[in-house]
Amino acid sequence: MQDAIDAVMMQAPDKTVEAIGVCSPGWVDSQRGVLLSAANLPCWRNFPLAQKIEKHYGLPTKLANDANAAALAEARWGAGKGFDGVFYVSLGTGIGTALVLQREIYQGRAGGAGEGGHMTINFRGPLCGCGKRGCIEMYASGTAIAKRARSLLRHGRRGRSRMLKIAGGEVSAITTEIVSRAASSGDPLAKRILEEAAEHLAIWLGGMIDLLEPEAIILGGGLGRMMTSFRSHIRHNLDTWTVNPHWRDVRIVSAQYGPESALVGAAAQWFAQREN
Repeated sequence: MQDAIDAVMMQAPDKTVEAIGVCSPGWVDSQRGVLLSAANLPCWRNFPLAQKIEKHYGLPTKLANDANAAALAEARWGAGKGFDGVFYVSLGTGIGTALVLQREIYQGRAGGAGEGGHMTINFRGPLCGCGKRGCIEMYASGTAIAKRARSLLRHGRRGRSRMLKIAGGEVSAITTEIVSRAASSGDPLAKRILEEAAEHLAIWLGGMIDLLEPEAIILGGGLGRMMTSFRSHIRHNLDTWTVNPHWRDVRIVSAQYGPESALVGAAAQWFAQREN
């Protein structure tokens, strides 16, 4: 992290840096600047991340959950601007979520609200890194999509899949990016894998719409734009997976800042404090 911050500082030596914003996946105590735990960062538990950065650079530092920060940026300046209720979904290695109400993140009692990526959609499903089974992260994250592709190809579904050609014939080298590229070129197996992920997202988002009824759902993170291209597939399946009579009024849009949303959100923390 310090290497990354140093690189940014070197790119803009004439700029005066007044503060640092840091984002992390997982459960974060923003008030104390502590990363409590993260399924995909097992090396850090109750780690005083903001304090470590602040001490090293001598600058005030704020820590936030990455999805919360990204949601704040999108709600204030991006795809969610103008909406009072926004549900943000960060699709990447895992799945992070956040709820923004009237341009403010809903934190919950102790700051741990909004961890929707670890909501179970199949209690008999695969074991997640968080310790639960069948979390949506196990079906529609980048990690899950790549794993699904490798599994199908290892079990004889090779055919003439373009995924293998792009990966140099090595099943173990297949990534989510390769699945996306193959699907864009018309590979039927790759397209089916992404449609399956979209169907699982529809099951999950149907529950979110029933619970929250947001004005807009924003898909962001590294895979956000790719999954937004399956929006019609998601909406088709939502007809089965939500009972809210107004679900068609809920917009599903791509994050304006794309995979950069969390970085913009890191700055948004300080702007929000100044406004308050």
